[in-house]
Amino acid sequence: MFLQRAATQCLRKAGPCAALRPFAALQSSTQRFFAAAALSRQSAFQQALESNTRWASETAQSDSKFFPTSAQGQSPAILWIGCSDSRVPETTVLGLKPGDVFTHRNIANIVSPTDLSLLSVVEFSVAHLKVKHIVVCGHSKCGGVAGCLANGKLGGSLDIWLQPLRALREKHDAELKGMEVDGQRAFMSAANVRQGVEVMKRIPTVIDAMKERGLQVHGLVYDLASGKLEDVDCDEKDDVAALREAAFERK
Repeated sequence: MFLQRAATQCLRKAGPCAALRPFAALQSSTQRFFAAAALSRQSAFQQALESNTRWASETAQSDSKFFPTSAQGQSPAILWIGCSDSRVPETTVLGLKPGDVFTHRNIANIVSPTDLSLLSVVEFSVAHLKVKHIVVCGHSKCGGVAGCLANGKLGGSLDIWLQPLRALREKHDAELKGMEVDGQRAFMSAANVRQGVEVMKRIPTVIDAMKERGLQVHGLVYDLASGKLEDVDCDEKDDVAALREAAFERK
């Protein structure tokens, strides 16, 4: 009560606006915070544009034919199916240049036989660009993999999109139970890649190219901690390949 009376007396002496000053200060601080955040976002975008200008200039100086040649068309040898994660840019990871890799990326590098966007990319790159290799690449510390291992909903379209990964988790439930969290994530990343390779090999366009001109399909996992790509064993027996060709081959 003493503190309350003292505070009331102080406010009376200070005038009617004194009680509002802390709120005004808070509002001002909040406005400064959001203004700084907006400036930071704009700054990041501006920095990206400036970086592009430097890159274009340096690239043109080091190879005067690069951009004129690039403008004439593309003939990539690799189709890369990867995760949308910002830490796994395929051209940088492979040490290659623009024009070397045709790319499709999505959350958790899921290869679905009903994904029209993916199928369009495969059709164009295999049938028209004649790529020689298809790479399905996952990575460590994948948020999509972590999400499928969690028992809660992620919300919105993410739960629908990750259904193939959750089904894969159910399939390997007995194996996953005996692992630590990091082990589970590594296991699921590799299993997801294998499943992606299997689905890819059942696409008629891919089957034809494998049979007619030796197109190869590979599985890889990128390790964020080391920056290195690790091969995922996706080998299959000859009779399995023959049965798949017979079942999915276009007549």
